[in-house]
Parts: sequence; structure tokens; C-alpha cells
Amino acid sequence: MARTKTPKPRYARSQELSALAVTLMPGGVSSPVRSFRSVGASPVLIKEAKGCRLTDVDNNSYIDYVMSYGPLMAGHAPAAVRAAVAKQMDKGSAYGCTNELEIRLAQRIATLMPQVPMVRFVNSGTEATMSALRLARAATGRDLVVKFAGCYHGHVDALLVEAGSGAMTHGTPSSAGVSSALAQTTLIAQFNDLVGLTNLFALHGPRIAAVALEAICGNMGVVLPVAGYLEGVRALCDQYGALLIVDEVMTGFRVAPGGAQQLLKLRPDITCLGKIIGGGLPVGAYGGRAELMNQISPAGPVYQAGTLSGNPLSMAAGLATLDILAAEGAYTQLENLAVKLARGLELAAAAFHIPMVVQRCGSMLTPFFVRPGQSEVRDYQQAMQCNTTTYAAFFRSMLDAGIMLPPSQFEAWFISLAHTEIEIEQTLEAATTALGIVSQMPAAG
Repeated sequence: MARTKTPKPRYARSQELSALAVTLMPGGVSSPVRSFRSVGASPVLIKEAKGCRLTDVDNNSYIDYVMSYGPLMAGHAPAAVRAAVAKQMDKGSAYGCTNELEIRLAQRIATLMPQVPMVRFVNSGTEATMSALRLARAATGRDLVVKFAGCYHGHVDALLVEAGSGAMTHGTPSSAGVSSALAQTTLIAQFNDLVGLTNLFALHGPRIAAVALEAICGNMGVVLPVAGYLEGVRALCDQYGALLIVDEVMTGFRVAPGGAQQLLKLRPDITCLGKIIGGGLPVGAYGGRAELMNQISPAGPVYQAGTLSGNPLSMAAGLATLDILAAEGAYTQLENLAVKLARGLELAAAAFHIPMVVQRCGSMLTPFFVRPGQSEVRDYQQAMQCNTTTYAAFFRSMLDAGIMLPPSQFEAWFISLAHTEIEIEQTLEAATTALGIVSQMPAAG
């Protein structure tokens, strides 16, 4: 009689490599949210990606809604981006000198974002916000900065206070190693609370150098500004002489060709960019009007430098990605797919009487597992009241069904031009099954 072969566990190789990884890297990862701890799962290790799909080291395939947390507007490894990077690689990967691609990308950004006529390239969104803060303090001669609870601007010491994203996921809204003296230079406001911000300015206005703002929040999940709120923030900055730093690392060129500032008619003093302008390669940038940017060294006294800043590979990938997005109908396609996914998730949740609110802007969205009767998530406090246990169960079921979601209730999902209605329908079918499972949990409703 033939012996029955025991099937190999679905994630055996990922688990084997993760066990090795924890001996070599903190938590076995290079960024905290990748640990999957908040969703009660072991991390999945990816070996390759193409289009809208990931393949892990166990050869499981997933429809991807993480999309490297936003930059992959054209999907994984699009032909035009691969060709641009390969062409540049033949010419060298780094020069230590300025290259023409930097200038071309700066021109493209200035064209798409009229509030950013000058730009300095850096290597990450964290570097961009860190440098923007330094510039704002130098330009105003002030020391205080306002940020909003639940908004994440990278792991900058001064801004890692009541931060979103991974800091929320792991229950550490501030970090060890941030000095109390530095933390005291950061004032915390609640997003969408204009009265609270007005009172904060009334107390500290003459010392406030800048307000750091995600115009559309993405790091406590997608949270949109209420009517009149952004106009009020801008007016307060103008009244007190503070600079408005708009963090568009996530939203820049994703929610509209000119980012959130175009979509919402917002006038930033300094804009922080990343993700899409590198087409999936490491990148960051900050920019604004000439009288501010010319305070940056070597034009001015504010020092900031970087060996790999303006790396030609990242510049080539960013230009190729923006070329793809310039095609007629690109943003309409993204919008239509996102609407279909958001509506489908809401309908599926309603069928099982699971309280869920799907908040969306363009091709980024978050399904919040809210309290019964809650109709929206407007700020950090409401986001923190969401049912993370239900999200974790939903995540695990979707992962087993071949759908890769962000391993945190407090992250945005991203759609790319590589997704089609077929993948959206497959996702909604899996979601219906997953929601049916979690509806049986006592905490689901």
C-alpha cells in the first residue's frame, strides 16, 4: 500500500527563513510592520513580484494591495521602468556628481506641482521631513513644530511623538531614545479639530516654526479632512507666520497628477515627497519656493547633504513612472478600480452585519472595522477604537486565500494600474469568505 505523503506547510520556507532572520536582524525585519506581529501571523518572505502579484519563497501567489506602501503605481516591475533602470545601470549606478536626470525630474515635479518650483532630492521620506523641519526652523528663527496625533512623518526624533503607522500598530506612539527635551519642541494637535489647533496657536503661536501635515492621512489608515479644515490650517499659519509643511510622501502623484495639494487646492510652503518619484527605488525630496529653498547649502546656511541623493537609478525609475501616469485615462482607471473595491467591501461587510467603514481617496483606501453605529473615522482617537482583533482575523484569512493586505489596521491599501477588474472581483470573493469567518467571532460585532 502506497504511503501517504504529508503535505508541506503552506509557509514552511518563510518560517524557516524568519527563524534565521531574527538571529541576524532586529525582529527579523528591516521595518517593524513587516513582522506581521500585530495580525498574529508569521512574516511572509517574498522572492519575486510582477504586475499586481507577489510570489513568496514557498511559491504562494498573492494579489498585492501593499504595493510597497504606495510607490508602485504601475505595478511590480513594469516594462518601462525596468528598461529605464537597465539603461541607466549600463551608464553607472552612482556618480557623486549631479546628473541630468535629477534636473529633468525636478522640472517634472515643478510642472506638476506649481508650489514646488525648487526641490532638493534625498534618499527617503524620513530624510525629507527631517530636512524640511530644519529649513522651517532656520527660516522662521523659531523652535516649536506642530504635528497631528496619528500622523507619521518618518522616524524623525522630533516627529516620532504620537505617530501613526507602525508606531500605532505596535502600541508605541513614541519611541525610546527620543530625548524629552526634543519631544517638548513638538506640539500635538488632533486632525480635523480646527478649534483645538486655534487654541494651540493662541498659546504658542509666536514660537511655532511650522505645522507638519498629511493633508490626506494614510498612516492611521486613510482619513480625509473635513470641509474647511485645511483652509483653516493654512489661515492659522499665515496669521502667525508659521510655515506649512505638507507631507505628500504617500499622496504625491497618487491621489491626483499634482498630489493632494492639487486635489484639495492647498498651498504648502514646503512639500515633502517620496515613493512615486522613485518608482519603487529609494528616494525622497522636499521643495518649495526659491526664497526658502535657497537657504539650503550650498546656496544658504542650512546644511543638508547625502552621498546617494539624486541617485540616477531612482531618478530614471521616477521619470518612467510619471510618464506612465501621464497617459490618458490612467487616473480614471485607478479611481474606477478603487471605487469598485471599496463598495464591494462595504456590501460584503453589511451582508454579515459587520461594522465597517471604507474610507478612500483616489487609489488608496482603508476598511476600518469600527464600533457599531460609527459612520466614519475622522482622527487618531477614532482610529484607535477600531477592532484590531477582527482586522487581524480578516488579514489571516485573506492571506491564506492569496490576497496580500497591509499587516496593520492602520495602513492604507494601494491599487495600481496592473490591477484589473478580474483581481478586484477575486479579492471581493475572498473578502466575502473572510468576513463570513470573522462574523462568527464574538468581537466582530
